[in-house]
Amino acid sequence: MRSTSVLARRSGAVFGLVLAVSATPSLARAQGAPPTAPQAAAAQIEAKKLSDGFVAVAEKVSPSVVQIDVTTRDDNADALTRLFGKSQDSPVARGTGSGVIFTPDGNILTNNHVIDQALSINVRLRDGRLLAAKLVGRDPATDLAVIKVEGTGLTAAKLADSDAARVGEWVVAIGSPFALGYTVTTGVLSAKGRSGLGMNQIEDYLQTDASINPGNSGGPLCDLSGNVLGINTMIVGRGSGIGFAVPANLAKRVADQLLKNGKVQRAWIGVGIQDLTPELATAMKVDTRAGVIVNSITDGGPAQKANVKPGDIIAGVAGKKVADTRELVREVIAHDVGQTVSLEILRDGKRYGTSTLLTARPEAAVPPLPVQQQGVPQSGLGLNVRDLPPQQAVTLGLAAKPLPVVTTISPGSAADRAGLRPGDVIVEADGIADPTSAQLVEQAKDGQLLVRIRRREASFYAVLKK
Repeated sequence: MRSTSVLARRSGAVFGLVLAVSATPSLARAQGAPPTAPQAAAAQIEAKKLSDGFVAVAEKVSPSVVQIDVTTRDDNADALTRLFGKSQDSPVARGTGSGVIFTPDGNILTNNHVIDQALSINVRLRDGRLLAAKLVGRDPATDLAVIKVEGTGLTAAKLADSDAARVGEWVVAIGSPFALGYTVTTGVLSAKGRSGLGMNQIEDYLQTDASINPGNSGGPLCDLSGNVLGINTMIVGRGSGIGFAVPANLAKRVADQLLKNGKVQRAWIGVGIQDLTPELATAMKVDTRAGVIVNSITDGGPAQKANVKPGDIIAGVAGKKVADTRELVREVIAHDVGQTVSLEILRDGKRYGTSTLLTARPEAAVPPLPVQQQGVPQSGLGLNVRDLPPQQAVTLGLAAKPLPVVTTISPGSAADRAGLRPGDVIVEADGIADPTSAQLVEQAKDGQLLVRIRRREASFYAVLKK
């Protein structure tokens, strides 16, 4: 037997296939000739199997994929006004990302940068529903966040064991690049364990050449079984074909803690570390892959209590070899705070074993976002107004009436989430044109207002709801 390569074209895609054929004299003479009809038919069958595999993944996972629409404060014109060439203000900026439902009761994994500084978060489901979402918690160190929607008939995706993923296997990315919902792209898993990109504190990425663009962030990277291998997070240059995803195993650990505690605690041993360079390895008479050098010890930390010293080389954690700082960090944070793990230490050419009790890594508290303050009781709708003198209203091109002008906004209030700010003039309230302050107060008694705002030369509508 010998192998020959053929190309099959289907639906605009070219697939390279290898067919096993008999090494007969006639075939040998025909080497380089167009494939025979049976060979072409066999190639088309194999190409269709691959195509059907991609289709099956899209059909299985897409009901779990969501488009995330967020609003944030913005003092500049938004994309819509720029599109029409106007220099008017917009109350808020709007952004789009992706996410994946991972529990049947509506918990959604996405990226922290998708929802960062959000005033409001809404989720578009595959069936067309638009649901308000609340922020469960976020972890800037890994650029992950969990949001939640209330709804029925939600489909949860299954998170794969990303450690078992194989470099070179087919992968499928699903998301909303440039707000184009439910876009499916394919590629291969290009590499595992990528770090050193300088984007986040904790970096341990899957790399792929599946097309990932702005708006894909937070969407799933899937294997051909339709399981989520990772959460798409970033690209290196547009059109470069290099994208990165947070591995599903890391995402699951973060999500579980956010669901349980609303925050993430990471295990820590209290050491400063660096990689072995060839020069350091030669000077210390070890191999460059022997482990990780300890260059400092935190007073009172787990490592000090375990008698680890500067100059030691940590060669293993919990029975697993570590060859660089990334592997050491990954193995430590794969364990829970409060666990005791073994360490393998190289010191002066000798190997030692010790154990240490993992404690929580000291980290600054994650500041709350405006959207997280929605559940905080507010007095009224969160704005104060005064009457704008009629003569001042005329100078602004408004009716010569004492219109309500916003003086203060309470952070996290309904008015804040709607994008209002001091200086805005309310020219309509619940259909009442040129309302007085008294009418505004009366209309706000039910906890909701539809207002039209005048801000300098621009006007816009906003809904204030407690």
